[in-house]
Amino acid sequence: MAASVSGLLKPWIPRVFLVRWSRYNPYYLEPEVRKEAYSQSEAELSAEEKELQKLKVLRPIKAATSDVNSSLFQDPVISKFTNIIMKHGNKVLAREIMTKTLEDIKRKQVEKYHKAPAGKKTDIECNPYKIFHQALENCKPVVELTSIQKGGRFYQVPVPLTDNRRRFLVMKWMATECRENRHRRTHMYEKLSQEVLAAFAMEGNVIKKKQEMHKMAEANRAYAHYRWS
Repeated sequence: MAASVSGLLKPWIPRVFLVRWSRYNPYYLEPEVRKEAYSQSEAELSAEEKELQKLKVLRPIKAATSDVNSSLFQDPVISKFTNIIMKHGNKVLAREIMTKTLEDIKRKQVEKYHKAPAGKKTDIECNPYKIFHQALENCKPVVELTSIQKGGRFYQVPVPLTDNRRRFLVMKWMATECRENRHRRTHMYEKLSQEVLAAFAMEGNVIKKKQEMHKMAEANRAYAHYRWS
């Protein structure tokens, strides 16, 4: 540990780095966004944290990105979904819609909780964050169809999805379904809360879209070998 820290304390000499996707070179430290880290006393810090505090005095720190937040309610999945429902760069409106959506889900579930009999109250989930995450998990597809050309013809070949692609598809489906909803007098957050609660109960149009994609992949499974050839 002492050798690694001593290596980090060496004076930095400007040089050309081959890292083209970042404006910070490896000499910069990552920003600390946890509030607990600033309220700890020196006696509560571990040996590694004390060494890191010394490094922060000598080395520059990267600027925190705009989506980083020290709030206890910060959720990276909800932040990604907020970016998807955002239009024309109006992120303030997108965040307001997302906040009202979670409030509407909470309100509906609490009303359902109070109306339910005593024996079934424990089965009702009232945490909107858990409901939102479970709804996305229920709608995530496993495979999708991709077009591959073989012998002058295009075949729809089923391909397994990565986690990022699965999450993006379900978020895109949910946002598109709420935008294309014909009930124009209904607010966006109301449509979104209805769709999330429907997906949480394994119902709704997004669930149907996932099932249709799986049926099409099952129908075209004879072309699955074109994926490797």
